[in-house]
Amino acid sequence: MKKVAKDTNKEMKHFLGVLNEMHGENLKGIREGFIIVNKKLDSHTEMIGSLVENVSVLKSDMIIVKEDLSVIKSDLKRKVDYDDFLSLVKRVQKIEAKL
Repeated sequence: MKKVAKDTNKEMKHFLGVLNEMHGENLKGIREGFIIVNKKLDSHTEMIGSLVENVSVLKSDMIIVKEDLSVIKSDLKRKVDYDDFLSLVKRVQKIEAKL
């Protein structure tokens, strides 16, 4: 009976050793995967940071463009269409001819 217990104990130690080794290898693979994922996340963080900087530059450029467009719009409101101007010239000439 003691021999059977010793054999069972020996088999159990062997089995647990194999399980421990498999578990260690799996954890090693997971650890390596996390290292790769962390490197990718770091590179993506850097890319996002540069994109945010570019967006802030573009935002300030767009503010300048909007201001310039508002100036152009107000200047265009003050100008008269050429066809309207010609019709006014003809009307003034007719009025002057009658006087």
